[in-house]
Amino acid sequence: MKLSYYLPTGTTHEFGGYTDPAAAFAKLVELAKVADGSGFATIWAPDHFIPFGPSGSYVFEAWTTLAALARETGTARLGQLVTGNGYRNPALLAKMASTLDVISGGRLTFGIGAGWYEEEYRAFGYDFPGAGERLRRLEETLQIAEAMWTGNPTTFEGKYFHTDGAMSLPTGIQQPHPPVMIAGGGEKVTLRLVAQYGDLCNVQEPPEDVRRKYGILAQHCEKLGRDYSTITKTSTSYCIIADTDEEARAAVPPWAPLVFPGDLAEYGLVGTVETIRKRLDGYREAGVDELIVGFQNALDADTLRTFAQEFIRSEQ
Repeated sequence: MKLSYYLPTGTTHEFGGYTDPAAAFAKLVELAKVADGSGFATIWAPDHFIPFGPSGSYVFEAWTTLAALARETGTARLGQLVTGNGYRNPALLAKMASTLDVISGGRLTFGIGAGWYEEEYRAFGYDFPGAGERLRRLEETLQIAEAMWTGNPTTFEGKYFHTDGAMSLPTGIQQPHPPVMIAGGGEKVTLRLVAQYGDLCNVQEPPEDVRRKYGILAQHCEKLGRDYSTITKTSTSYCIIADTDEEARAAVPPWAPLVFPGDLAEYGLVGTVETIRKRLDGYREAGVDELIVGFQNALDADTLRTFAQEFIRSEQ
C-alpha cells in the first residue's frame, strides 16, 4: 500500500497565525519538498477557497499551488483531492490539466468530484444544485475532458455544458491522458462513474465501509465490462501520533466530523506508533492501494519525516 500526503493549504486554519502570505506559501513549499524527498507517493492538495468553519485565515488555491510545486518537486506525483467540478468551466479544466501535466513532467493525477461544500459555492457565487444534478454535470465534464485530451477538436452538446471545436494542445505528457481520480462513495452513480471513466477512486470512510464500497465498485465494473484491477483504490485518513492512545484521541479536532464520517478516533491513524501500524493494516486489508494522510501537526516538517521513517520505509 502506497502512502501519500495531504498538503495543508489552509482549509483547517493551518495558517491562522500568519500575517505574511509569502511566508505561508514558503512553508507549503518546504512541506512539499520534504514529502517529495521522504517517499510519499503523491502530494494531494484540497480544492477549497475558504476554510472549514470561521473565515479569516489564508487558504491557497489548489491548481495554482500545484503548478508552483511542480517546479519545486521531482519525484512525487501531484493531484487534487479533489477538484470541485462546479468551480471551473469543464473545457478550461481539461486545458489546465494538460498544461499542469507538462509543467510537472508527467506527474499529474487529475482528481475530481461533484463538489459538496455548499457554503463555499454560495460565497463565490456558484450555483449549488441538488446532488443528482451535480453528478450529471460531473459526467459531462468527464466526457469533455476525455475528448479534449485526444488533441482533436471537441464539439459537445450536453444538457449543462457545450463546446464548439475546443482543443487542448499540448495534450500533456502522459498517454492517453493523466490518470483520473473520481472521489466519492455514492453507490449508484459516483462508483458507476469511477467504473466508466476513472483510473482511481477515493472513498473517505472507515475501513470496513471502504471495503464494502470497493465491492460495489467491482459490481459496476462487472456490469460495464471493466477490469476492476485496473482501478487504483485510494482512501484518506488523518494522523495524530502521541505517546498514548488516550492523548491522541483527545487531540482529534472538532471539525473532523465535517470531512471524516463516523468516529475518526476509532479508525484513523490516531494513537501510538504501534496503534497506527495496526490501523494501517486495517486499511490495507480493506483493499486500499494508496492511503492519503493528513497530519495534526500540519506545518511541522519533522512530523512528515518521523512518519516516513516509521511507516513509508516499511512499505517499500
